[in-house]
Amino acid sequence: MTPLDDLDRRLIDELQRDGRASYADLAELVGLSPAATRMRVQRLLDAGVVEVVGVTNPMALGYPVMAALGVRVDRNVRDVADRIADIEGVIYVVFTSGSFDLLVEVLCADSSRLLQVIDDEVRRIPDVRSVESFTYFGIHTHRFVWGTR
Repeated sequence: MTPLDDLDRRLIDELQRDGRASYADLAELVGLSPAATRMRVQRLLDAGVVEVVGVTNPMALGYPVMAALGVRVDRNVRDVADRIADIEGVIYVVFTSGSFDLLVEVLCADSSRLLQVIDDEVRRIPDVRSVESFTYFGIHTHRFVWGTR
């Protein structure tokens, strides 16, 4: 774990607001020199505390059908997760406890592709016992700002 001080937290807050902000702009906001700001941001990047990425909007890219899949596995959960992760449209696979062994998030161009993912791809993987789908009607909250307050 990388310890964070108040300046690190402020830098992260600012990067979460605008990941494209210049070091000069960040420096002005947090009260450091641009060089010191660059060094701090680089330390946070090197430690894996932050990643600066472009976040896409699936609907704007032609993927309006989104769903979570709850997958129950008989054995070899890591192997099943690897196979599911290779399916086109799968963007998120996590190991869980409870009634599902895996939670999978998938983006599709239409509902027929979602059915294909579930029936023709996920259910045919050896050791998949069952798949339950939760189609999204809309995204209520999608946060990228957390962890510094």
